[in-house]
Amino acid sequence: MQHRIVVLGAGYTGAIAAGRLARRLHRADVAITLVNPEPDFVERVRLHQLATGQPLRYRPLHEMFAGTGVALKLAKVTAVDADRKTVSVTAVDGSGREELEYDTLVYALGSGWNDGGVPGVAAHAHDIASRPGALRLRDRLAALEAGRPVVVVGGGLTGLEAATEIAEARPDLAVSLAVRGALGDWLSKKGRAHLRTVVDRLGITVHEDTEVAAVAADSVTTADGRTLPAEVTVWTTGFAVHPVARATTLEVTDRGQIVVDGTMRSVSHPDVYAVGDAAMAIGPSDKPLRMSCASGVPMAWQAADAIAARLAGTKVPHLSIRYYQQCVSLGRKDGLIQFVTADDRAKDGAMTGRVAALYKELICKGATWGVANPTGGLPSRRRHVTRQEAGSHGRAEVAA
Repeated sequence: MQHRIVVLGAGYTGAIAAGRLARRLHRADVAITLVNPEPDFVERVRLHQLATGQPLRYRPLHEMFAGTGVALKLAKVTAVDADRKTVSVTAVDGSGREELEYDTLVYALGSGWNDGGVPGVAAHAHDIASRPGALRLRDRLAALEAGRPVVVVGGGLTGLEAATEIAEARPDLAVSLAVRGALGDWLSKKGRAHLRTVVDRLGITVHEDTEVAAVAADSVTTADGRTLPAEVTVWTTGFAVHPVARATTLEVTDRGQIVVDGTMRSVSHPDVYAVGDAAMAIGPSDKPLRMSCASGVPMAWQAADAIAARLAGTKVPHLSIRYYQQCVSLGRKDGLIQFVTADDRAKDGAMTGRVAALYKELICKGATWGVANPTGGLPSRRRHVTRQEAGSHGRAEVAA
């Protein structure tokens, strides 16, 4: 019988892992099932563009995985039993619940919006952590009359991209940005200076050293008692991981991330691998990898190659996951590429302006290309599964 590999989630990490496994292993040896609630691939790094009315290309998963041998199951994951090695799903077509058995599980359910428990956020704020959230924000922005106030809360990458994209697309709105510290305080001197120039040019009002304590339908209240007018509030202060893992016997962190080793294998359940935002992996300088596409893509490569090697009975490769840059789009015509150390600290060097915007666009296109071409441009050597690693579901060993 075939070794059953189930991949949960078809975001950047899950889709890359599934496709890479399909290219690394022979179809006769493995059955790969990719579970996702939506029929198409969502470019999450472009959701701020979607929120401002820019159309995104439709990318059907069945076309992306055509001819790979990966079976696509459109369903929502409701539970994982890591001891029984089963996944409970509910089909999106209404056909009911189903239980999937696996020999190897790749958990890539990612993360979503985090309201931080701040009063009023869930009821009144908007998010761009998901396509439905971005579409709701798009409709709300489109309905706003000129001069109406929009407040973006959060000064990280998502907040900066949202604020500048909205201000560029709708210069008639009064856009402001509320950040806890100083604007771009994690950037280099050059990066901070360019960011300040851009927000000033776009007419964005920046509220520095500002923590938002509550959100209402038409305003936000700061921790120091100020009231900021906000016809629309966009909340971008962080992400929360998918809750399924926390309800399992898998070892997870306080945030609900699955604790993995250097090969992205669960430290408590060796038949489970976790990648992307769902995993807590250690990077350079013994620091946890941050939730980002920059972390998730190499994590997916590592997990897929480790699974393939273990099934084939060959040496497990170890990929050195490190950072090189942080890429920020500042509208469609400007950008900022902050070069960083291996452990993600800003260097003095930064690329800015139109060239940086083009560079960021190439990064986004490259990430999507990696989903459809999961070997990352490297030669693919298919491997046969060995009986020792596959257990009762394996085949006799064949030379790789």
